[in-house]
Amino acid sequence: MSARRKYLIAALIALLWGGAMLAAFWWFEARYLRTFDGERAELFSGDALRLPAELQGPGPVRFVHFWDPGCPCNVGNQQHLEELLKRFAGQPVEFYEVRKAGSKGRLPAPLASLKPLSELPGAEQLPASPAVGIWDQNGELVYIGPYSEGAVCSSDNSFVEPILDAVLAGRKVRATHSLAVACFCDWQQ
Repeated sequence: MSARRKYLIAALIALLWGGAMLAAFWWFEARYLRTFDGERAELFSGDALRLPAELQGPGPVRFVHFWDPGCPCNVGNQQHLEELLKRFAGQPVEFYEVRKAGSKGRLPAPLASLKPLSELPGAEQLPASPAVGIWDQNGELVYIGPYSEGAVCSSDNSFVEPILDAVLAGRKVRATHSLAVACFCDWQQ
């Protein structure tokens, strides 16, 4: 076989290999990577949001995590939620989770202690997730909205810790309507 023919075969193999790698990359990108349009503003209103009948009335503070397994915004939020679970362990706070209707998925192992709620009256009217609802010891909604503002969610820029601290200290909180700019995914179908 001549040297020219060997170079031609090697070039053809390299070209086929490069094309296969490019096709694999495009397939991977289309299947697993999602575009992120950036932060957006959402208005949360708790007017229609109610606890299920078995959780209404006096009791511990109730913390409800609203999430969509398909939302890339949950990734940064989950570390913050794990920190919240550790910080408020042993205090009169019960943690629940509501997954977007029709979605499939589960929370990572460190968040397995969140009690699932199959239904929360009024949750279908939430504009976006991830979000949190907090009910005080009397069963009154005191906060509905995002964990924090901005693309990154952490205890450094969180709305949640100060609200939980205030409620646990017996101070009156009423933040049932909030406008925030953050990483969100649509909640409504």
